[in-house]
Amino acid sequence: MKIAFGCDHGGFPLKEAVFAALKNHSDIEIDDLGTFDREPVDYSDYAIDVAEKLSEGAVERGILICTTGIGMAIAANRFYGVRAALCEDVNDATKSRAHNDSNVLVLPCCHVKPEGVQPIIDAWLATEYTGRTVDGMRHARRLAKLDTAKRLSELACLAGTDPEVHAAIRRHTVQEDTTINLIASENYASRAVREATGSILTNKYAEGYPGRRWYGGCSAIDEVERLAIERAKQLFGAEHANVQPHCGASANLAVYSAALNPGDTILSMSLDQGGHLSHGSKFNVSGKLYNIESYTVSPDTETLDYNAIAEKAAQVKPKLILAGASSYPRAIDFAKFREIADSVGALLMVDMAHIAGLVAGGAHANPVPYADFVTSTTHKTLRGPRGGLILCREQYAKAIDRAVFPGLQGGPLENVIAAKAVCFREALQPEFADYAAQVVANAKRLGAHLLTKGFKLVSGGTDNHIVLVNVGASGLDGKTAQEALDDAGIICNKNAIPYDKLPTSTTSGIRLGSAAVTTRGLKEADMLKIAGWIANILSNIGDSNLRKRVRGDVIDFMAAYQTP
Repeated sequence: MKIAFGCDHGGFPLKEAVFAALKNHSDIEIDDLGTFDREPVDYSDYAIDVAEKLSEGAVERGILICTTGIGMAIAANRFYGVRAALCEDVNDATKSRAHNDSNVLVLPCCHVKPEGVQPIIDAWLATEYTGRTVDGMRHARRLAKLDTAKRLSELACLAGTDPEVHAAIRRHTVQEDTTINLIASENYASRAVREATGSILTNKYAEGYPGRRWYGGCSAIDEVERLAIERAKQLFGAEHANVQPHCGASANLAVYSAALNPGDTILSMSLDQGGHLSHGSKFNVSGKLYNIESYTVSPDTETLDYNAIAEKAAQVKPKLILAGASSYPRAIDFAKFREIADSVGALLMVDMAHIAGLVAGGAHANPVPYADFVTSTTHKTLRGPRGGLILCREQYAKAIDRAVFPGLQGGPLENVIAAKAVCFREALQPEFADYAAQVVANAKRLGAHLLTKGFKLVSGGTDNHIVLVNVGASGLDGKTAQEALDDAGIICNKNAIPYDKLPTSTTSGIRLGSAAVTTRGLKEADMLKIAGWIANILSNIGDSNLRKRVRGDVIDFMAAYQTP
């Protein structure tokens, strides 16, 4: 075990006794961070050094000493993952380990004599945390509440600087903790992703690319962006990656800019069939610059009809075919799209924004081997920061990079790029495959149970994280259904369904997604409960008392699932 040690001048008289006590434990390696004499120093410097080592994983535990121990404990406990306990005797040391899983021992020099150090350290090193046993579960529950509170600790400075914004964010924190989030395009980023997003890299201008910047002082920035690029390429098996797009729509526009001329024809999924605004909507710049031809799903199966798409492609002769959707619950056959594109000499672009995490985890086919260009967001199922990504074949690398900068953007958001690098690393871990598989399993169970309750699903089910419910078939509209579920603490969005007869402000459908609740640890059995609540509320749409009761049940239910 490696232990970091620190003390100030007031704690220096006990240093020799601490080192002598630790030498009696042959498996201990000491990282001595000082101080080394009785000259006056600031205790906070040493507390910070030890706490940083522990928080970063460089050591397993720490020991701090000052005159009273109070200052050391206060300073160390400001760091994530640090549980510093001020101990005056063996009982304190034992309880701090057994009940609190303390990882920093703080000794007060004014109360602990040199001869009393050995038994305290022996007890602290020998005692196991009981929170991992059945009898000690109460201790684990209490520590878990401290971990949950860390979400508010991220906002500590903001509270004093801007209490209004702090209050709004705190309200949203409560909303996240106490509701069931079924927004298909949302997820919960890890604290590591959030820390990178909120890091000092936001201070740096870095126009250009690694090694080719317009500003000086970019060596660390270059390292971070190179990490993001290489990890993205590794994660998806791509030849080239551009991690600078601010969002998915920007990534899409960059591909159009690199591959097309204004007026060229794009064949994409119609917005009212499940496509995205940036795929050629007349309200979007893509629809203003390019000639958009649309393909649809089959009216009978509500799934992609590849023969019909091929016929459409042969008719309109597009320069680029775009596969990918915003609300399509079925797997997409990228090999078939490649075949269609080749048959008419078109480029193939895939927007995998919704399914990127499923692709990364092996729960959906990877479009990269088939497409000339692949775009994505980095949140949604990928659980990263809000941002965009472009993957492409090496032959298009220079054109894509020029299209992003200087074509469409200036200074990249290097703090967000750092967070992308973190999320790519998280997605490269073996456990991410388990997560992706669970996302799909949860969506399938949610949809299947809604079917048993008499609700109609677009395409009859799902292959990914999206369940698209035709509430119009039950005599409702999407807006009314969304608002009723929202009132009960079940968050989703109204959504158009194929061949929808209602306006987009109302819609005939609601879109449900399983990515966020899976991040919080929900499994298939939990989906049955959620589907039951949804069915009950939508079947009794005017019952406000029912929604109130369900709201209380949701709060109690989600309390068992920690928000990252």
